[in-house]
Amino acid sequence: MRLAGKSALITGSARGIGRAFAEAYVGEGATVAIADINLEAAKKTAGEIGGKAYAVKLDVTDQVSIDAAVKAVEAKADGLDILINNAALFDLAPIVEISRASYEKLFSVNVAGTLFMLQAAARSMIARGKGGKIINVASQAGRRGEALVGVYCATKAAVISLTQSAGLDLIKHHINVNGIAPGVVDSDMWDEVDSLFAKYENRPKGEKKRLVGEGVPYGRMGKPEDLAGMAVFLASADAEYIVAQTYNVDGGQWMS
Repeated sequence: MRLAGKSALITGSARGIGRAFAEAYVGEGATVAIADINLEAAKKTAGEIGGKAYAVKLDVTDQVSIDAAVKAVEAKADGLDILINNAALFDLAPIVEISRASYEKLFSVNVAGTLFMLQAAARSMIARGKGGKIINVASQAGRRGEALVGVYCATKAAVISLTQSAGLDLIKHHINVNGIAPGVVDSDMWDEVDSLFAKYENRPKGEKKRLVGEGVPYGRMGKPEDLAGMAVFLASADAEYIVAQTYNVDGGQWMS
């Protein structure tokens, strides 16, 4: 088992991609905090995964909640070895229709939530003195802009930049910071995305999802479990010499 004896906290892991990461980590021997704003959903997921999974309440927009979640992991698992910053929100609109409320909400979760969760985890890891691994979930949307997705693309570009800066700063403490950039992933979130595209592109529901799936060189949309191998690798000893990188796991949609 590649993560035996390790303790992980995964934000937004009650469902979707975060849950797939949690399942893979438990399968590799890690103790995993299912950290989510919806505590009841987190408890349900932890119970279904079993093993060493447990639920932690977490709101990444609230510093008190962030600090409490890290302390809960320290108490439960004798320290934090791995953080995955997965929690994120999505919205889209033409540039002339973007609201300040939508902008602030997305940046609060996707960027500030990533930064201050990373900061709290790093402080814990530094104090413990055993290093650690931090993995930020970016997106192919962070690699280039899209006409209707200006704010979300900007948040994920910021995540890639934060990954680089934090990676360069924290490696002196033996904390590896890297990222994963998924492409289009068939999850609950993409059902919401499809509905928004239907509204702004005047499409029937389901058509955008079908079209983007057909556009993936691999031949289909990704599944949450398609990302789990990279998440395990970046948290393992095999990734010890990898610093400040963001890896595309997208079926060939983006090459960089």
